[in-house]
Amino acid sequence: MSNDSSVRIAAALRAWIRDAAPGAQLPSSRRLVAEYAASPITVQKALRRLVAEGLVESRPGVGSFVRAVRPARGPDFGWQSGALRTPRADLPRIAGPLQTPPPEAQALHAGYPGPDLLPERLVRTALGRAARGAAATSRPPAAGLPDLRAWFATELADATPTQLGVATAHDVIVAPGSQSALASIFRALVAPGQPLLLESPTYWGAIQAARQAGVELVPVPSDAHGPEPAEVERALRETGARAFYAQPSFANPTGARWSAERAEQVLDVVRAHGAFLVEDDWAHDFGIDAEVTPLAARDDAGHVVYLRSLTKSVSPALRVAAVIARGPARDRILGDRAAESMYVSGLLQQAALEVVSDPGWRTHLRRLRVQLRGRRDLLAAAVREHAPSLHLAAVPAGGLHLWARLPDGTDAERLVRDCTAEGVWVAAGDEWFPAEPAAPYLRLTFIGPEPAGYPQAMRVVERAVGLQKR
Repeated sequence: MSNDSSVRIAAALRAWIRDAAPGAQLPSSRRLVAEYAASPITVQKALRRLVAEGLVESRPGVGSFVRAVRPARGPDFGWQSGALRTPRADLPRIAGPLQTPPPEAQALHAGYPGPDLLPERLVRTALGRAARGAAATSRPPAAGLPDLRAWFATELADATPTQLGVATAHDVIVAPGSQSALASIFRALVAPGQPLLLESPTYWGAIQAARQAGVELVPVPSDAHGPEPAEVERALRETGARAFYAQPSFANPTGARWSAERAEQVLDVVRAHGAFLVEDDWAHDFGIDAEVTPLAARDDAGHVVYLRSLTKSVSPALRVAAVIARGPARDRILGDRAAESMYVSGLLQQAALEVVSDPGWRTHLRRLRVQLRGRRDLLAAAVREHAPSLHLAAVPAGGLHLWARLPDGTDAERLVRDCTAEGVWVAAGDEWFPAEPAAPYLRLTFIGPEPAGYPQAMRVVERAVGLQKR
C-alpha cells in the first residue's frame, strides 16, 4: 500500500487497534514506513495523533502499544460544591470575541488584528534584542521600566496644551494588558457594592472586570456621538457615583468619537461632582479618518485616569499597557497591581519599548491606517449590498469594528449559531451592554483574514436573518 498521508495512516491504525487487545504492540516505525511507503516523519506524525487521542501509549526505546480502555465515568467532584459555596461574583463564560474559530472560517468576531496588520518584523527583532539584554534576567520596578514609563508620559505630554501641567514618568504604572489594569482601577477607585458608571453599550471586558470587582454597574446611554453630558450629570447626581468608565475615541463597539465640545462638557460634569473619569484609549493607534486626542491631555487635576494599551497594535504576545494617574489614586492603583502580580515581565516591557522607539513604528502606523481604511470600507459596502437587513448608524472614523443593528425581534444568539454553522463567525451585541440590550446588534470586525470573503459572509448573515422572519 502506497500512501504518505499521516491522516490515512492514522485511520488504518485505528482500525487495527479496534481488533487488538489492550497492551498489544503496534508494528514498528520501520515496518510502517515500508508498509505505507511513507517517510519516518509522516509515520511519527500519525502515531502522535493516536497518542493525543488516547488510543496509543509510547514507551521510548521499546515501541508503541494499544492503550487500555479507561472507565468512561469520571471521578465525582460533587464535594467541591459544598467546599466552594456560592461564588462571590458571577463567573462569566468565555466571551464570544475570545473564542477560536477553525482555520477555514470567516472570522468577523475577534478583537485582535491578524498578523498581517501587525509589525511582525519589529516585534521579532525587539524580542531578540530584549532577550540579549539585562531585562531577560532582572526584576523590573513594580511600576514598570523607567524608560517605558517615560515614553508613555511623553506621548501624553505631547498632546497636552502648554497652559496645563504634564504627566511625568512617576504618574505611569505599567500593567500586563488593559484587562488587568481595568480590574485594578475599578478596585482602587470604587468600593465593593458602590456604583460605577459605564457607557451603554461599552467594552465587554470592562463589564466583566467591574463585575469581578463587585461594584454596581450603572449604564449611561451612549450613541454614535457618545453620552449626553446631561445623562452623565443625572447618573452621578442620582447614584452618588465617583467614577465613570468611558472610551471617548472610537468606542468599542459603536465606534463613537466624542467631539471636543462634548469632551469638555463631560469633563466639567465630572469635575463638578468630584469624580474620576476612567478613559480607556484602547484605539489610540487605530485612527483612520481622524486623530486621537486623549481627554487626559485636558486635565491636570487628577480627575482623568488614563489607560493606554499596546497589546492590540504591537502584538497580542506583548501584553503591555499603561495607567496614568495622579495623586493618591495613582498610589492605590499601584498598590493593587503590586499585590496582584508584583511586576510585569521586564522582557516584555523592554521589547515593547524597542518596538515603539524604532523609526519603523511610525511607518507601520501610517501603513496600518491605509489597510484599516480599505478593510473598513470593504466590509461596510458588503453590509449595505449583501445584508440590507442590517443597519449601520455610522461608519466609524477609527477603531476596528462596525456596529450593526439587527431587525427588531431578531434572536442574536441564534443568528450567531446559524452563521457559525456556515463558517462565518460574528459576535452578538448583547455582551456589550451592562444591563439588558437596548436592541439586537452584531459587532463585525474588519481585522480578520481574507477580507475578500466579506461579501459572501454578509450573504450568510442575511440568510440567517431571513430564517428568523419565516
